[in-house]
Amino acid sequence: MDLSTLQQLLTRLSGARIVCVGDLMVDRFVYGEVTRVSPEAPIPVLARDRELVMLGGAGNVARNVAALGGDVALVGLVGGDSEGHEALRLIGDKTGIEGFLVTDPGRPTTLKTRFVSGGQQLLRVDLEASIPAVGEVEQRLVRTVRDVAAGAGVVLISDYGKGVVTDAVIAACREAGGLVIVDSKARSFLRYGEVDVIKPNAGELAYATGLPTSANPEIEVALAHALSLCEAKAILVTRAAKGISLAVRGKAVRHFPGVPRDVFDASGAGDTTIAALGLALAAGTPIDQAIEFAMLASGVAVGKAGTATVLPEELIEASLTAHMAPAEGKIVTPQRMADEIARWRAKGLRVGFTNGCFDILHRGHVTYLNQARSWCDRLVVGLNSDRSVKVLKGEGRPVNDLEGRAMVLAGLGCVDLVVPFDEDTPIKLIEAARPEILIKGSDYSEDQVVGGDLVKSWGGEVRLAQIVDGYSTTAAIARMTAKEPT
Repeated sequence: MDLSTLQQLLTRLSGARIVCVGDLMVDRFVYGEVTRVSPEAPIPVLARDRELVMLGGAGNVARNVAALGGDVALVGLVGGDSEGHEALRLIGDKTGIEGFLVTDPGRPTTLKTRFVSGGQQLLRVDLEASIPAVGEVEQRLVRTVRDVAAGAGVVLISDYGKGVVTDAVIAACREAGGLVIVDSKARSFLRYGEVDVIKPNAGELAYATGLPTSANPEIEVALAHALSLCEAKAILVTRAAKGISLAVRGKAVRHFPGVPRDVFDASGAGDTTIAALGLALAAGTPIDQAIEFAMLASGVAVGKAGTATVLPEELIEASLTAHMAPAEGKIVTPQRMADEIARWRAKGLRVGFTNGCFDILHRGHVTYLNQARSWCDRLVVGLNSDRSVKVLKGEGRPVNDLEGRAMVLAGLGCVDLVVPFDEDTPIKLIEAARPEILIKGSDYSEDQVVGGDLVKSWGGEVRLAQIVDGYSTTAAIARMTAKEPT
């Protein structure tokens, strides 16, 4: 999707209203550090550092709709417990979400607690009761859906098999008159009746059909079989980096190829997909564009930790990056640097920072930067602006302008980000980056390194990288400007 089309679509999405019905969850993430094994059993000991709580399941679908600029009515089920109160509080904190929750005192609110260290989940603990709503509880759900979904352009059903999506609730969703899109974890798609779209992932499609779903021909056979087993008008299967395949009844399967992504956490990616797809369709977007939009949104989501939402500005950034050469994508603003470093840290990666003018890149620079990168997982290079180079080096410098210097640096495999700065020192960038390792050349002493004391104050370290004798920008300029002998 080109940038102009994306921006027009995001404008149309603002204020679009959809209804989300399904299994609401509370997702709790407990983060910490593992440094030892328990003496009581061969298990890691997690030193708890922080905790995040957010809406999951159908709640995460609603969060994604709201984050993309839409308005969503959320219908779900909670227990009469503290987690149910937590869910209500979380909904109240989110602009764009209106909660219509039914309380069932006889069941717990679904709670998923994940313990995470170094960007990896160690354990997940689930508290849930996977039983269908019955009796008065089901009747209240049906009445709520009928009231809330009447006249809605799109109804999203998020079926995790926890009990909200009963036959009566599905019928109420279909009766609303709008498009009905189902994100299903069920073994049988027949129970949804004549809905517009069922959206499994490749594994769920394989589970529902008993057929392989890897290559395109296998997907086509599985989709045809799935349509023969249900009444849905179409089935859309998400296939991670392979993209999305769409089977509309009576038409040939269409494949929308994906692009390779740096996947950090795929949890909740399906929620992002159905939210983006449903919201785009609610805004009158053709199905092709809606699928492209959903793929772009889920691609951003999988690069984040936890059940993440996606913001419009992140989609614009992702679209811009997709059309850049790899080197161009490394040249960023201080804010983008901070965002990227936050994602790296969530993965447990160590960040190194160095800075300089890098006017005429030579062997000494490359050796220096490679050594710096060997000390960390990601290397950020602060690059002096043309003005600040002139202040430091005098008239006639820089020889190469900022854009040229940045592109050459970004083309090096050892450099992960290049961040231009206009100040006389990089201290503001260092404060924003908070690197674990601050690196300068061995022609400095440790106490001369700008920001060294600051980095040490938060537990980081200063390292001095090797300088290759005989190589410097000044010497290179002198050689180039030397007069030919007479």
